[in-house]
Amino acid sequence: MRMAESKVSVDTAKIKRAIASGLPLTIITYTLPHDMELYMGEILAAFLKELGQEHMVQYLTYCQQELITNAKKANTKRIYFREKNLDISNLEQYEEGMKDFKRNTLNNIAYYLEKQKRAGLYVKLVLQFRNNKIKMEVHNNSPLTVFEYKRIHDKLSRVQQYTSVDDALNQILDDTEGAGLGLIIMILMLEKIGMTEENFQIISENGETINRIILPVSTKTSTDLDIISHEFKKSIDDLPQFPENIARLNKLLNDPETKMSEIARQISNDIGLTGELLKQVNSAAFALSKPCKNISDAVKMVGIRGIKNMLFTVGSLKAFAEIGGNNEKLWKHAYQTAFYSYNLARNFSSDDKNIIEDSYICGLLHDMGKIVYESAHPEFLQNVKKACCAKGIDAEIFEKILSGVNHGEIGARIAEKWNFPESITAVIRYHHAPENCPAEYKKLTTTVHIADLMTHYQSGEIEFYQIEQKILNSLNIRTEEQFKKIGEKLEAAFKLQIE
Repeated sequence: MRMAESKVSVDTAKIKRAIASGLPLTIITYTLPHDMELYMGEILAAFLKELGQEHMVQYLTYCQQELITNAKKANTKRIYFREKNLDISNLEQYEEGMKDFKRNTLNNIAYYLEKQKRAGLYVKLVLQFRNNKIKMEVHNNSPLTVFEYKRIHDKLSRVQQYTSVDDALNQILDDTEGAGLGLIIMILMLEKIGMTEENFQIISENGETINRIILPVSTKTSTDLDIISHEFKKSIDDLPQFPENIARLNKLLNDPETKMSEIARQISNDIGLTGELLKQVNSAAFALSKPCKNISDAVKMVGIRGIKNMLFTVGSLKAFAEIGGNNEKLWKHAYQTAFYSYNLARNFSSDDKNIIEDSYICGLLHDMGKIVYESAHPEFLQNVKKACCAKGIDAEIFEKILSGVNHGEIGARIAEKWNFPESITAVIRYHHAPENCPAEYKKLTTTVHIADLMTHYQSGEIEFYQIEQKILNSLNIRTEEQFKKIGEKLEAAFKLQIE
């Protein structure tokens, strides 16, 4: 979705993926031709429609157009001042330059737009849905001067003087820069959807000016999300119970008085668990000089935590097999994410044994909620849909939310039903928003989050820019080239494992 100047059709599938994963959508332009303005408007409308927020389209479209026009104008201003050999940060020279800025640039706008494109001055639109909030940002790489910042905030402070858009239009405003009236109308537009100037921020950092609007989804949408989650939670009670033999063994593991020999004996009584344990011990992770064939030795090597994770892995697979459905692509992604998570943990968190031990199962089960959505028997989902529609939720809204917006929460509730450890439950719940995860599980969750995104990046479903740099920094990944090389090595190793 990151675009240059050419006209491209709206990719609804990409918008849905970004919303479900809490990732940003970004469009970059250097000259802002009319086609690009229209395209940005189409993206915003499609984005809001997917969130069931069509009532915001008219108002946010105006806000978006106002902000991107102002950003383009700010870039033009920088070129104009350079051409006139004027210092834009000097108040006296700034006021001198602005006297004829509008007339001179409008009469020769193509020249100035080409100049700012050559100078690399861009306008960037960012849309994101995360933590039940809509964020719309317009960036341009022309930092505000101190007095530009002051003038804008002086104009915004005048909003309280006006009771309506008509009232503002009837007032005489400073025409030197022309942006004052538009910003005031923008705030009045936000008020029409129940917001205030506090929902709008303008900041200058890291060489950019950022205009940011943050809005909560409508009360109805929030209520609908709660109802759907509640109905899924009720339906989760009808899901298969965790396999009894595994639950019994897990209870034994939680007893501090249990001896390792007793654990080994119980595992030996289950052919499936015996095979899984020996497979795990004899994997490349343990790098044994010769294969281990003794269950007692295997139990000692894997340890209590490792056995627990093995049990939850096997138990989950058995339980999901009972749910039904067949989604080979989803399970391939789960195994690939698990493999990547384990190897990222082993290489970047070598000092934390718990993260390494938990990374594989957390990667495998991170999309547990989506597995239920996409693999469950049709009647399971139909029952939830009927219950939600009976409570006033539109069928179309249900389908949109069903596409995965809250699958982390649903997956976490399933994990709680099956008495999973807090670490696994936390990763499932926060794998798309690791910054919200409890501190003790944040690094583990971040590792799975990066592994998950790496697989989507490799399949072309997301672009590198959509991954937050501060998240990558936690694993000392600084560039796309570095990210790509790590991913290529993991992908090659994963293919060898499954061949």
